[in-house]
Amino acid sequence: MATTADIKNGLVINYNNDLFQIVEFLHVKPGKGPAFVRTKLRNLTTGRVIDNTFNSGVAIYPVRVERRTFQFLYKDETGYNFMDNETFDQITLDEKLVEGADLMKEGQNVEILINTETEAPLTMELPPFVELEVTYAEPGIRGDTANSPKKPVEVETGAKIMVPLFIEQGEKIRIDTRTYDYVERVK
Repeated sequence: MATTADIKNGLVINYNNDLFQIVEFLHVKPGKGPAFVRTKLRNLTTGRVIDNTFNSGVAIYPVRVERRTFQFLYKDETGYNFMDNETFDQITLDEKLVEGADLMKEGQNVEILINTETEAPLTMELPPFVELEVTYAEPGIRGDTANSPKKPVEVETGAKIMVPLFIEQGEKIRIDTRTYDYVERVK
C-alpha cells in the first residue's frame, strides 16, 4: 500500500476494482484548505482517460508491472501478434490494447506492460520515435511559405502524417509516436 506522495507518471494502480495507469499528475497546495493531487488516469482495459482528484495522503494500491521487449510479428483477425525477445513465446493482443498501431511495422521492437501477478499483458507502447519511408506524397506548391505550410503524406504502414513541403516520396522520416508529428528526415 502506498500514498499519494508515491504517485508518478506511468505508475499502475488498482482503483475502483480496475487497473489504471497514471498519465499525468499535479500536486496542488492551495492557500486555503488541504492539499490534493489532480491526476489523469488511463483505464488499461478500455483505454479511456479519466480525470480524478485524490486528497493528499490517501492510500493508493500500486500493481507490480514489468516492461518486456517484444517484436511485432503480424496482425490477423484475432489481433496483433508479438514474440517475446527472450523466451520466444508468442502472445496476441486485442486491438484496444495497442495504441499507435498504424505506426508499427513488422519486425519492430515494442514494450508491453505485463502484470507480474497474473502474467497478463496490459498495454503496448511504441518507442518514442519511429523511422518510416514515405510511400505517397503530393508535390508541394512553391511560394506558399508564409506560415510554415505542411502537406499530408502516407508512410509505409499506412499512417497519414503532416510534413513540410520539401518531403518527397521515397524519403525516410522520423515520427514522434506520441503526437504523430514529423521530426526530421533520416539519411
